[in-house]
Amino acid sequence: MTTEKSRALLIVEDDLALQKQIKWSLDRFESVTAHDRESALVQMRRSTPAVVTMDLGLPPDPDSVSEGFKLLEQILALDPDTKVIVLTGQNDRSNALRAVALGAYDFFAKPFEPELLNLTVERAFRLAELQSENKRLQSMQQPDALSGLMTRDPGMLKVCRTIEKVASSNATIMLLGESGTGKEVLARGLHQASPRKGSRFVAINCAAIPENLLESELFGYEKGAFTGAAKLTLGKIETANGGTLMLDEIGDLPISLQAKLLRFLQERTIERLGGRQEIPVDVRIVCATHQDLKALTKAGRFREDLYYRLAEIVINIPPLRDRVGDAALLAHAFVRRFAHEQNRSSMSLSEDAVRAIEMHDWPGNIRELENCIKRATIMADGNQISVEEVGLNPPQQDFADSSLDLRTLRDEAEKRAIISALGRVNGNIVKASELLGVSRPTLYDLMHRLGLK
Repeated sequence: MTTEKSRALLIVEDDLALQKQIKWSLDRFESVTAHDRESALVQMRRSTPAVVTMDLGLPPDPDSVSEGFKLLEQILALDPDTKVIVLTGQNDRSNALRAVALGAYDFFAKPFEPELLNLTVERAFRLAELQSENKRLQSMQQPDALSGLMTRDPGMLKVCRTIEKVASSNATIMLLGESGTGKEVLARGLHQASPRKGSRFVAINCAAIPENLLESELFGYEKGAFTGAAKLTLGKIETANGGTLMLDEIGDLPISLQAKLLRFLQERTIERLGGRQEIPVDVRIVCATHQDLKALTKAGRFREDLYYRLAEIVINIPPLRDRVGDAALLAHAFVRRFAHEQNRSSMSLSEDAVRAIEMHDWPGNIRELENCIKRATIMADGNQISVEEVGLNPPQQDFADSSLDLRTLRDEAEKRAIISALGRVNGNIVKASELLGVSRPTLYDLMHRLGLK
Protein backbone atom coordinates (compact mmCIF):
# COMPACT_ATOMS: atom_id res chain seq x y z
CA MET A 1 0.00 0.00 0.00
CA THR A 2 1.25 3.49 -0.89
CA THR A 3 2.27 5.54 2.13
CA GLU A 4 1.66 9.28 2.34
CA LYS A 5 5.40 10.00 2.56
CA SER A 6 5.97 8.21 -0.74
CA ARG A 7 3.46 10.47 -2.53
CA ALA A 8 5.46 13.06 -4.47
CA LEU A 9 4.04 16.59 -4.24
CA LEU A 10 5.44 19.62 -6.10
CA ILE A 11 4.97 23.08 -4.56
CA VAL A 12 5.53 25.97 -7.01
CA GLU A 13 5.72 29.31 -5.15
CA ASP A 14 8.08 32.26 -5.65
CA ASP A 15 7.45 33.72 -2.15
CA LEU A 16 9.92 31.70 -0.05
CA ALA A 17 8.07 32.42 3.23
CA LEU A 18 4.76 31.18 1.77
CA GLN A 19 6.55 28.26 0.14
CA LYS A 20 7.83 27.14 3.56
CA GLN A 21 4.37 27.60 5.07
CA ILE A 22 2.73 25.43 2.40
CA LYS A 23 5.41 22.77 2.77
CA TRP A 24 4.96 22.79 6.56
CA SER A 25 1.16 22.54 6.17
CA LEU A 26 1.54 19.57 3.83
CA ASP A 27 4.29 17.79 5.77
CA ARG A 28 2.36 14.48 5.46
CA PHE A 29 3.59 14.25 1.87
CA GLU A 30 7.02 13.99 0.21
CA SER A 31 7.26 17.60 -1.00
CA VAL A 32 9.67 19.14 -3.50
CA THR A 33 9.68 22.87 -4.26
CA ALA A 34 10.24 25.23 -7.18
CA HIS A 35 10.20 29.03 -7.40
CA ASP A 36 9.73 29.60 -11.16
CA ARG A 37 8.64 27.86 -14.36
CA GLU A 38 12.05 26.45 -15.33
CA SER A 39 12.78 24.92 -11.90
CA ALA A 40 9.22 23.53 -11.77
CA LEU A 41 9.68 21.72 -15.09
CA VAL A 42 13.00 20.31 -13.86
CA GLN A 43 11.26 18.92 -10.76
CA MET A 44 8.42 17.54 -12.89
CA ARG A 45 10.86 15.50 -14.93
CA ARG A 46 12.93 14.47 -11.92
CA SER A 47 10.23 13.62 -9.35
CA THR A 48 7.16 12.97 -11.57
CA PRO A 49 4.77 14.26 -8.87
CA ALA A 50 1.15 13.13 -9.03
CA VAL A 51 -0.06 16.40 -7.44
CA VAL A 52 1.16 19.99 -7.91
CA THR A 53 0.21 23.15 -6.00
CA MET A 54 1.17 26.32 -7.87
CA ASP A 55 0.81 30.08 -7.82
CA LEU A 56 -0.13 31.69 -11.13
CA GLY A 57 2.03 34.76 -10.51
CA LEU A 58 5.60 33.61 -11.14
CA PRO A 59 8.92 35.30 -12.07
CA PRO A 60 9.99 37.13 -14.12
CA ASP A 61 6.60 38.91 -13.90
CA PRO A 62 4.89 37.93 -10.61
CA ASP A 63 2.12 40.49 -11.18
CA SER A 64 1.01 38.73 -14.37
CA VAL A 65 -0.55 35.25 -14.71
CA SER A 66 0.95 34.53 -18.14
CA GLU A 67 3.93 32.60 -16.74
CA GLY A 68 1.66 30.55 -14.48
CA PHE A 69 -0.70 29.59 -17.31
CA LYS A 70 2.27 28.68 -19.50
CA LEU A 71 3.57 26.39 -16.74
CA LEU A 72 0.12 24.82 -16.27
CA GLU A 73 -0.04 23.93 -19.97
CA GLN A 74 3.51 22.50 -19.93
CA ILE A 75 2.82 20.37 -16.82
CA LEU A 76 -0.30 18.87 -18.38
CA ALA A 77 1.56 18.33 -21.66
CA LEU A 78 4.23 16.35 -19.78
CA ASP A 79 1.64 14.29 -17.88
CA PRO A 80 -2.09 14.92 -18.52
CA ASP A 81 -2.99 12.93 -15.38
CA THR A 82 -1.17 15.34 -13.03
CA LYS A 83 -3.55 16.93 -10.52
CA VAL A 84 -2.73 20.66 -10.44
CA ILE A 85 -4.17 22.79 -7.58
CA VAL A 86 -3.93 26.50 -8.42
CA LEU A 87 -3.47 29.08 -5.63
CA THR A 88 -4.92 32.49 -6.52
CA GLY A 89 -5.68 35.83 -4.89
CA GLN A 90 -9.01 36.44 -3.13
CA ASN A 91 -10.50 38.44 -6.02
CA ASP A 92 -9.05 36.37 -8.84
CA ARG A 93 -11.92 33.92 -9.47
CA SER A 94 -11.91 34.44 -13.26
CA ASN A 95 -8.29 33.24 -13.59
CA ALA A 96 -9.02 30.33 -11.26
CA LEU A 97 -11.93 29.22 -13.45
CA ARG A 98 -9.78 29.67 -16.56
CA ALA A 99 -7.13 27.41 -15.00
CA VAL A 100 -9.75 24.71 -14.30
CA ALA A 101 -10.97 25.01 -17.88
CA LEU A 102 -7.40 24.40 -19.06
CA GLY A 103 -7.19 21.19 -17.00
CA ALA A 104 -6.34 22.19 -13.41
CA TYR A 105 -7.82 19.86 -10.78
CA ASP A 106 -8.95 22.56 -8.31
CA PHE A 107 -8.18 26.08 -7.07
CA PHE A 108 -7.66 27.74 -3.66
CA ALA A 109 -7.78 31.43 -2.70
CA LYS A 110 -4.93 32.86 -0.63
CA PRO A 111 -4.66 33.02 2.31
CA PHE A 112 -5.67 29.37 2.52
CA GLU A 113 -6.84 27.19 5.40
CA PRO A 114 -4.25 24.41 5.97
CA GLU A 115 -6.89 21.80 6.87
CA LEU A 116 -8.89 22.40 3.70
CA LEU A 117 -5.76 22.41 1.54
CA ASN A 118 -4.64 19.14 3.14
CA LEU A 119 -8.04 17.60 2.42
CA THR A 120 -7.96 18.74 -1.23
CA VAL A 121 -4.40 17.44 -1.77
CA GLU A 122 -5.33 14.11 -0.15
CA ARG A 123 -8.38 13.81 -2.41
CA ALA A 124 -6.24 14.63 -5.47
CA PHE A 125 -3.75 11.89 -4.56
CA ARG A 126 -6.52 9.35 -4.09
CA LEU A 127 -8.01 10.20 -7.48
CA ALA A 128 -4.58 9.93 -9.13
CA GLU A 129 -4.02 6.51 -7.52
CA LEU A 130 -7.46 5.26 -8.58
CA GLN A 131 -6.87 6.38 -12.17
CA SER A 132 -3.44 4.73 -12.19
CA GLU A 133 -4.88 1.46 -10.83
CA ASN A 134 -7.71 1.59 -13.36
CA LYS A 135 -5.23 1.98 -16.22
CA ARG A 136 -3.18 -0.93 -14.87
CA LEU A 137 -6.24 -3.19 -14.69
CA GLN A 138 -7.37 -2.14 -18.16
CA SER A 139 -3.93 -2.93 -19.58
CA MET A 140 -4.08 -6.37 -17.96
CA GLN A 141 -7.45 -7.00 -19.61
CA GLN A 142 -6.26 -5.90 -23.05
CA PRO A 143 -6.34 -9.02 -25.24
CA ASP A 144 -3.09 -9.76 -27.01
CA ALA A 145 -2.90 -10.47 -30.71
CA LEU A 146 -3.36 -14.23 -30.25
CA SER A 147 -6.09 -14.00 -27.60
CA GLY A 148 -8.40 -16.07 -29.80
CA LEU A 149 -6.09 -19.08 -29.53
CA MET A 150 -5.87 -21.39 -26.51
CA THR A 151 -3.05 -23.89 -26.08
CA ARG A 152 -0.67 -25.46 -23.60
CA ASP A 153 1.11 -27.63 -26.16
CA PRO A 154 4.84 -26.78 -26.53
CA GLY A 155 4.67 -27.22 -30.32
CA MET A 156 1.72 -24.87 -30.64
CA LEU A 157 3.32 -22.34 -28.28
CA LYS A 158 6.35 -22.36 -30.60
CA VAL A 159 4.02 -21.55 -33.50
CA CYS A 160 2.63 -18.60 -31.51
CA ARG A 161 6.13 -17.29 -30.80
CA THR A 162 6.95 -17.56 -34.51
CA ILE A 163 3.83 -15.56 -35.40
CA GLU A 164 4.87 -12.85 -32.96
CA LYS A 165 8.41 -12.75 -34.40
CA VAL A 166 7.39 -12.39 -38.04
CA ALA A 167 4.42 -10.07 -37.46
CA SER A 168 6.44 -6.86 -37.75
CA SER A 169 7.90 -7.81 -41.14
CA ASN A 170 6.21 -7.63 -44.55
CA ALA A 171 7.20 -11.19 -45.47
CA THR A 172 4.55 -13.36 -47.11
CA ILE A 173 3.47 -16.08 -44.68
CA MET A 174 2.28 -19.57 -45.56
CA LEU A 175 0.25 -21.41 -42.91
CA LEU A 176 0.16 -25.17 -43.43
CA GLY A 177 -2.19 -27.35 -41.43
CA GLU A 178 -5.18 -29.64 -41.57
CA SER A 179 -8.67 -28.22 -41.88
CA GLY A 180 -9.93 -26.86 -38.55
CA THR A 181 -6.54 -26.31 -36.90
CA GLY A 182 -7.02 -22.55 -36.50
CA LYS A 183 -5.24 -21.11 -39.53
CA GLU A 184 -7.52 -18.07 -39.76
CA VAL A 185 -7.18 -17.38 -36.02
CA LEU A 186 -3.40 -17.31 -36.47
CA ALA A 187 -3.68 -15.13 -39.58
CA ARG A 188 -5.83 -12.61 -37.70
CA GLY A 189 -3.39 -12.73 -34.80
CA LEU A 190 -0.53 -12.03 -37.21
CA HIS A 191 -2.44 -9.00 -38.53
CA GLN A 192 -3.24 -7.69 -35.02
CA ALA A 193 0.41 -8.00 -33.96
CA SER A 194 1.65 -6.16 -37.04
CA PRO A 195 1.97 -2.42 -37.79
CA ARG A 196 -0.98 -2.92 -40.17
CA LYS A 197 -3.49 -3.67 -37.39
CA GLY A 198 -5.20 -0.29 -37.89
CA SER A 199 -6.17 -1.29 -41.44
CA ARG A 200 -8.43 -4.04 -42.72
CA PHE A 201 -7.98 -7.80 -42.50
CA VAL A 202 -9.64 -9.38 -45.55
CA ALA A 203 -10.01 -13.13 -46.05
CA ILE A 204 -11.09 -15.00 -49.17
CA ASN A 205 -11.51 -18.76 -49.59
CA CYS A 206 -10.12 -19.71 -52.99
CA ALA A 207 -11.96 -23.05 -52.91
CA ALA A 208 -15.40 -21.60 -52.12
CA ILE A 209 -15.75 -19.29 -55.16
CA PRO A 210 -16.33 -20.57 -58.71
CA GLU A 211 -13.37 -20.11 -61.04
CA ASN A 212 -15.23 -17.72 -63.37
CA LEU A 213 -15.98 -15.39 -60.44
CA LEU A 214 -12.75 -15.67 -58.47
CA GLU A 215 -10.76 -13.31 -60.71
CA SER A 216 -13.27 -10.48 -60.28
CA GLU A 217 -13.43 -11.17 -56.54
CA LEU A 218 -9.67 -10.84 -56.23
CA PHE A 219 -8.93 -8.02 -58.67
CA GLY A 220 -12.25 -6.16 -58.99
CA TYR A 221 -13.81 -4.88 -62.19
CA GLU A 222 -14.67 -1.68 -64.03
CA LYS A 223 -18.19 -0.65 -64.97
CA GLY A 224 -19.22 -2.46 -68.15
CA ALA A 225 -16.38 -5.00 -67.96
CA PHE A 226 -18.93 -7.79 -68.52
CA THR A 227 -22.67 -8.30 -68.58
CA GLY A 228 -24.07 -7.25 -65.22
CA ALA A 229 -21.08 -5.07 -64.23
CA ALA A 230 -23.24 -2.03 -63.48
CA LYS A 231 -20.66 -0.17 -61.40
CA LEU A 232 -16.97 -0.10 -60.53
CA THR A 233 -16.26 -2.74 -57.86
CA LEU A 234 -13.08 -3.12 -55.86
CA GLY A 235 -11.57 -6.58 -55.48
CA LYS A 236 -10.39 -8.18 -52.23
CA ILE A 237 -6.76 -7.24 -52.91
CA GLU A 238 -7.59 -3.56 -53.35
CA THR A 239 -10.01 -3.60 -50.39
CA ALA A 240 -7.20 -4.83 -48.15
CA ASN A 241 -4.89 -1.97 -49.22
CA GLY A 242 -2.72 -1.01 -46.23
CA GLY A 243 -3.77 -4.14 -44.35
CA THR A 244 -3.57 -7.93 -44.65
CA LEU A 245 -5.11 -10.26 -47.23
CA MET A 246 -5.58 -13.92 -46.31
CA LEU A 247 -5.80 -16.33 -49.25
CA ASP A 248 -7.33 -19.41 -47.67
CA GLU A 249 -7.05 -22.77 -49.44
CA ILE A 250 -4.48 -21.31 -51.84
CA GLY A 251 -3.86 -24.81 -53.19
CA ASP A 252 -7.25 -24.63 -54.92
CA LEU A 253 -6.39 -21.42 -56.81
CA PRO A 254 -7.02 -22.15 -60.54
CA ILE A 255 -3.85 -22.37 -62.63
CA SER A 256 -5.20 -19.59 -64.87
CA LEU A 257 -5.18 -17.15 -61.94
CA GLN A 258 -1.83 -18.21 -60.52
CA ALA A 259 0.11 -16.23 -63.16
CA LYS A 260 -1.90 -13.09 -62.43
CA LEU A 261 -1.37 -13.47 -58.68
CA LEU A 262 2.37 -14.01 -59.26
CA ARG A 263 2.53 -10.79 -61.31
CA PHE A 264 0.81 -8.89 -58.49
CA LEU A 265 3.30 -10.28 -55.93
CA GLN A 266 6.19 -9.18 -58.14
CA GLU A 267 4.92 -5.76 -59.22
CA ARG A 268 2.55 -4.93 -56.32
CA THR A 269 0.11 -3.48 -58.84
CA ILE A 270 -3.22 -4.78 -60.12
CA GLU A 271 -5.47 -4.19 -63.12
CA ARG A 272 -9.21 -4.47 -62.61
CA LEU A 273 -11.18 -6.54 -65.14
CA GLY A 274 -12.05 -4.28 -68.06
CA GLY A 275 -9.46 -1.71 -66.98
CA ARG A 276 -6.11 -0.64 -68.38
CA GLN A 277 -4.75 1.35 -65.46
CA GLU A 278 -2.16 -0.20 -63.13
CA ILE A 279 -3.17 0.41 -59.52
CA PRO A 280 -0.46 0.17 -56.82
CA VAL A 281 -1.57 -1.80 -53.75
CA ASP A 282 0.28 -2.11 -50.43
CA VAL A 283 -0.97 -5.32 -48.81
CA ARG A 284 0.57 -8.13 -46.79
CA ILE A 285 -0.28 -11.61 -48.05
CA VAL A 286 -0.96 -14.54 -45.72
CA CYS A 287 -1.92 -17.78 -47.42
CA ALA A 288 -3.16 -21.02 -45.92
CA THR A 289 -3.80 -24.54 -47.14
CA HIS A 290 -4.25 -28.10 -45.92
CA GLN A 291 -2.67 -29.45 -49.13
CA ASP A 292 0.93 -30.38 -49.87
CA LEU A 293 1.91 -27.57 -52.25
CA LYS A 294 5.28 -29.11 -53.06
CA ALA A 295 3.50 -32.24 -54.29
CA LEU A 296 1.12 -30.05 -56.31
CA THR A 297 4.06 -28.28 -57.97
CA LYS A 298 5.58 -31.61 -58.97
CA ALA A 299 2.22 -32.67 -60.38
CA GLY A 300 2.04 -29.44 -62.40
CA ARG A 301 -1.06 -28.18 -60.60
CA PHE A 302 0.68 -25.31 -58.79
CA ARG A 303 3.31 -22.98 -60.23
CA GLU A 304 6.70 -23.49 -58.64
CA ASP A 305 7.64 -19.80 -58.99
CA LEU A 306 4.39 -18.80 -57.23
CA TYR A 307 5.07 -21.31 -54.45
CA TYR A 308 8.44 -19.74 -53.67
CA ARG A 309 6.88 -16.25 -53.75
CA LEU A 310 4.26 -17.33 -51.23
CA ALA A 311 6.50 -19.48 -49.05
CA GLU A 312 8.88 -16.80 -47.75
CA ILE A 313 8.08 -18.00 -44.23
CA VAL A 314 6.31 -21.34 -43.76
CA ILE A 315 4.58 -22.16 -40.48
CA ASN A 316 3.35 -25.70 -39.87
CA ILE A 317 0.36 -25.94 -37.51
CA PRO A 318 0.12 -29.25 -35.62
CA PRO A 319 -3.24 -31.06 -35.66
CA LEU A 320 -5.26 -31.23 -32.43
CA ARG A 321 -4.39 -34.91 -31.86
CA ASP A 322 -0.71 -33.95 -31.55
CA ARG A 323 -1.29 -31.06 -29.10
CA VAL A 324 -0.92 -32.62 -25.68
CA GLY A 325 -3.66 -31.45 -23.30
CA ASP A 326 -5.25 -29.00 -25.75
CA ALA A 327 -8.37 -31.06 -26.49
CA ALA A 328 -9.47 -31.01 -22.83
CA LEU A 329 -8.44 -27.37 -22.43
CA LEU A 330 -10.52 -26.29 -25.43
CA ALA A 331 -13.43 -28.53 -24.44
CA HIS A 332 -13.74 -26.78 -21.06
CA ALA A 333 -13.67 -23.38 -22.79
CA PHE A 334 -16.33 -24.43 -25.31
CA VAL A 335 -18.57 -25.73 -22.51
CA ARG A 336 -18.39 -22.35 -20.76
CA ARG A 337 -19.12 -20.47 -23.98
CA PHE A 338 -22.04 -22.59 -25.18
CA ALA A 339 -23.55 -22.88 -21.70
CA HIS A 340 -23.59 -19.08 -21.55
CA GLU A 341 -25.17 -18.89 -25.01
CA GLN A 342 -27.84 -21.42 -23.98
CA ASN A 343 -28.46 -19.59 -20.66
CA ARG A 344 -27.38 -22.68 -18.74
CA SER A 345 -25.10 -21.99 -15.79
CA SER A 346 -22.44 -24.14 -14.13
CA MET A 347 -22.15 -26.78 -16.83
CA SER A 348 -19.12 -29.05 -16.74
CA LEU A 349 -17.70 -32.21 -18.30
CA SER A 350 -17.66 -35.49 -16.41
CA GLU A 351 -14.30 -37.19 -15.83
CA ASP A 352 -15.18 -39.93 -18.32
CA ALA A 353 -16.14 -37.32 -20.92
CA VAL A 354 -12.82 -35.50 -20.49
CA ARG A 355 -10.91 -38.77 -20.83
CA ALA A 356 -12.83 -39.65 -23.98
CA ILE A 357 -12.09 -36.21 -25.44
CA GLU A 358 -8.39 -36.60 -24.64
CA MET A 359 -8.15 -39.99 -26.34
CA HIS A 360 -10.15 -39.16 -29.49
CA ASP A 361 -8.16 -38.50 -32.69
CA TRP A 362 -10.25 -35.46 -33.80
CA PRO A 363 -9.76 -35.78 -37.57
CA GLY A 364 -11.76 -32.53 -37.97
CA ASN A 365 -9.56 -30.85 -35.36
CA ILE A 366 -10.88 -27.85 -33.39
CA ARG A 367 -13.91 -27.37 -35.63
CA GLU A 368 -15.03 -30.95 -34.95
CA LEU A 369 -14.42 -30.56 -31.20
CA GLU A 370 -16.38 -27.30 -31.16
CA ASN A 371 -19.37 -28.88 -32.91
CA CYS A 372 -19.22 -31.90 -30.61
CA ILE A 373 -19.27 -29.77 -27.44
CA LYS A 374 -21.99 -27.49 -28.80
CA ARG A 375 -24.22 -30.46 -29.53
CA ALA A 376 -23.50 -32.02 -26.11
CA THR A 377 -24.22 -28.74 -24.32
CA ILE A 378 -27.59 -28.43 -26.04
CA MET A 379 -28.57 -32.08 -25.52
CA ALA A 380 -27.32 -32.57 -21.94
CA ASP A 381 -30.08 -33.28 -19.42
CA GLY A 382 -28.23 -32.00 -16.35
CA ASN A 383 -25.42 -29.60 -15.57
CA GLN A 384 -22.75 -32.27 -16.09
CA ILE A 385 -22.08 -33.56 -19.60
CA SER A 386 -21.58 -37.32 -19.63
CA VAL A 387 -19.44 -39.39 -21.98
CA GLU A 388 -22.64 -40.66 -23.65
CA GLU A 389 -23.79 -37.11 -24.36
CA VAL A 390 -20.39 -36.27 -25.85
CA GLY A 391 -20.88 -39.30 -28.11
CA LEU A 392 -17.27 -40.61 -28.13
CA ASN A 393 -15.84 -44.08 -27.61
CA PRO A 394 -12.27 -43.87 -26.29
CA PRO A 395 -9.91 -46.08 -28.35
CA GLN A 396 -7.23 -48.31 -26.89
CA GLN A 397 -4.11 -46.25 -26.14
CA ASP A 398 -0.78 -47.54 -27.43
CA PHE A 399 2.09 -46.84 -25.05
CA ALA A 400 4.79 -48.35 -27.30
CA ASP A 401 7.81 -46.10 -27.67
CA SER A 402 10.84 -46.74 -29.81
CA SER A 403 13.14 -44.83 -27.45
CA LEU A 404 14.68 -46.82 -24.60
CA ASP A 405 16.52 -43.96 -22.88
CA LEU A 406 15.01 -44.01 -19.38
CA ARG A 407 15.69 -40.35 -18.57
CA THR A 408 14.15 -39.16 -21.84
CA LEU A 409 11.18 -41.50 -21.41
CA ARG A 410 10.65 -40.32 -17.83
CA ASP A 411 10.78 -36.61 -18.76
CA GLU A 412 8.43 -37.12 -21.68
CA ALA A 413 6.03 -39.15 -19.55
CA GLU A 414 6.08 -36.54 -16.76
CA LYS A 415 5.51 -33.68 -19.19
CA ARG A 416 2.66 -35.48 -20.93
CA ALA A 417 1.06 -36.43 -17.59
CA ILE A 418 1.30 -32.86 -16.21
CA ILE A 419 -0.10 -31.25 -19.38
CA SER A 420 -2.85 -33.85 -19.51
CA ALA A 421 -3.72 -33.30 -15.83
CA LEU A 422 -3.80 -29.52 -16.24
CA GLY A 423 -6.07 -29.88 -19.25
CA ARG A 424 -8.37 -32.29 -17.44
CA VAL A 425 -8.90 -29.97 -14.44
CA ASN A 426 -9.04 -26.79 -16.56
CA GLY A 427 -5.69 -25.43 -15.35
CA ASN A 428 -6.38 -25.70 -11.60
CA ILE A 429 -2.95 -26.32 -10.00
CA VAL A 430 -4.41 -27.64 -6.71
CA LYS A 431 -6.63 -30.19 -8.45
CA ALA A 432 -3.84 -31.14 -10.87
CA SER A 433 -1.44 -31.84 -7.99
CA GLU A 434 -4.11 -34.02 -6.32
CA LEU A 435 -4.74 -35.87 -9.57
CA LEU A 436 -1.00 -36.50 -10.02
CA GLY A 437 -0.52 -37.48 -6.36
CA VAL A 438 2.13 -34.83 -5.64
CA SER A 439 2.24 -31.68 -3.53
CA ARG A 440 1.64 -28.30 -5.09
CA PRO A 441 5.30 -27.16 -4.61
CA THR A 442 6.48 -30.42 -6.22
CA LEU A 443 4.21 -29.79 -9.21
CA TYR A 444 5.56 -26.25 -9.57
CA ASP A 445 9.14 -27.62 -9.44
CA LEU A 446 8.35 -30.24 -12.09
CA MET A 447 6.70 -27.63 -14.33
CA HIS A 448 9.74 -25.36 -13.97
CA ARG A 449 12.20 -28.19 -14.73
CA LEU A 450 10.22 -29.34 -17.77
CA GLY A 451 9.77 -25.79 -19.08
CA LEU A 452 5.97 -25.72 -18.59
CA LYS A 453 4.08 -22.52 -17.76
